[in-house]
Amino acid sequence: MSDTSKNMIYGSMAAAGVVAVAAVLDLVTGIPFGWGSGATTVMDILFLVSAAIVGYLAWDALQDLRK
Repeated sequence: MSDTSKNMIYGSMAAAGVVAVAAVLDLVTGIPFGWGSGATTVMDILFLVSAAIVGYLAWDALQDLRK
């Protein structure tokens, strides 16, 4: 197992987490992107789905490295 591979996986997990937190904050409070039209809500939901997909793929890759 390469440390570089693990670090890239952990980095992608962290990036997905940051995107997910920002999208949830925007949905709940309107911060950091501000209140907007319904398109903003759709984008936040798409960001959450994308973050979940990236998080799952990173977790799966990490499981493959452990084998």
